[in-house]
Amino acid sequence: KNEIKPWQQKGWVIPPDQNGSFVANMEMVLDVYKRPFDQLHPIICMDESPKQLISETRKPIPASPGRSAKYDYEYKRCGMANIFLACEPLAGKRMIKVTERRTALDWAGFIEEIAAQYEHAEKITLVMDNLNTHKAGSFYEKFPPEKAKALWDRFEFVHTPKHGSWLNIAEIELNVLWGQCLNRRIDDIETVRKEAVAWQDIRNNKNAKVNWQFATADARVKLSRLYPTLNS
Repeated sequence: KNEIKPWQQKGWVIPPDQNGSFVANMEMVLDVYKRPFDQLHPIICMDESPKQLISETRKPIPASPGRSAKYDYEYKRCGMANIFLACEPLAGKRMIKVTERRTALDWAGFIEEIAAQYEHAEKITLVMDNLNTHKAGSFYEKFPPEKAKALWDRFEFVHTPKHGSWLNIAEIELNVLWGQCLNRRIDDIETVRKEAVAWQDIRNNKNAKVNWQFATADARVKLSRLYPTLNS
């Protein structure tokens, strides 16, 4: 399990003081995280991240006794890949899809795969960032109206607030993926896809879970400066 102090993590940003909109959305997400495990009403978190594809211009020198591996600072850009990740924190499950792009159509296709994975669920709660592709219109751009509406109706969408992506547990999973698997130069999307799926399977087999410890009561103390009425 990964111990979490999300507001302290490097690169994670919280907004300026006294932001009522932020704390309202934050508490909405934290309320979702308090719900018990329910197979018919799973809680899924999803996020996405770009991965730059890079190849070496000179052959690296492998590690040897007493010497670390050496890589030349020069490299060649080989395009981009996009990594979609969804996880069910209470079940210790996650699923990954690597695409060439991160368009609205790609996102809608990934959400369709999540729905298929949970075909017996009555309603799927999906926590995600509030990006412009994460909208109902993306379904209607990809699918016929009947299918778009049916897919949309399967979900309860809960958006993290602006500057609040650290509230998304899927972002934590992406950080683990990056640190354990993808934090190096990779020059083709198929290798990214193969290694990301292998990481997914290993982590699922271990039933690895994120130990989320941050609740509304903690927020009202540790992030009290964000609450307008607590600073009046």
